[in-house]
Amino acid sequence: MRLFLASYRFGEHYDVFAELAGAPGPIAVIANACDAWPDSRAAALTSELVPLRKHGFDPREVDLREYAGRPGELRRTLAGFPAVWVRGGNTFVLRAQFARSGADRVVPELLAADSFLYAGYSAGACLLGPHLRGLETSDDPGEVAPACGIEPIWEGLGLIDRPIVPHLDSPTDPEGTGNALAARFRADGTPHWALTDADVVVRDGNETRLYTG
Repeated sequence: MRLFLASYRFGEHYDVFAELAGAPGPIAVIANACDAWPDSRAAALTSELVPLRKHGFDPREVDLREYAGRPGELRRTLAGFPAVWVRGGNTFVLRAQFARSGADRVVPELLAADSFLYAGYSAGACLLGPHLRGLETSDDPGEVAPACGIEPIWEGLGLIDRPIVPHLDSPTDPEGTGNALAARFRADGTPHWALTDADVVVRDGNETRLYTG
């Protein structure tokens, strides 16, 4: 299993991403964390495609909305990519779209077979923790029902053993919700990964490692 989990894009560790991904080639881009924001979704997707192309990758969107109720088709699609890139946005909306499409089953199965590298940042990283509790301070669960037609899901995919708290001391989090959540987890003894926008968590096989800026 190969995971590259960041607070913001590659953090300061593109070299680590490149080593895990291998030679640049096709990469699936999942932007469904932005589904509750129709006026800005297209721009959010473009903002991922451009830097990936600059690094030599061939990014292609895989829109989970098109696979609702069709997990077999999604499995066939994702199995054709050596890497998957999951961008940030609303973690609860992303989790709901993973459930509707069956990606919450398909992605762990393909990762267990080392079918591809999973690279995600912000919501795309938080999704893989054991739960999403605490993220409601930064991501609105109320956006799930209008965008996805189901209620919020509070369980993560459980592919890492502790939650990720992104955007510590970040200009993208002017209200300091990430810092507050990390402080809360520290106070109640909850293990977690607290990441600045420079940091990444990497799982390669059975080894998980934190790379700091």
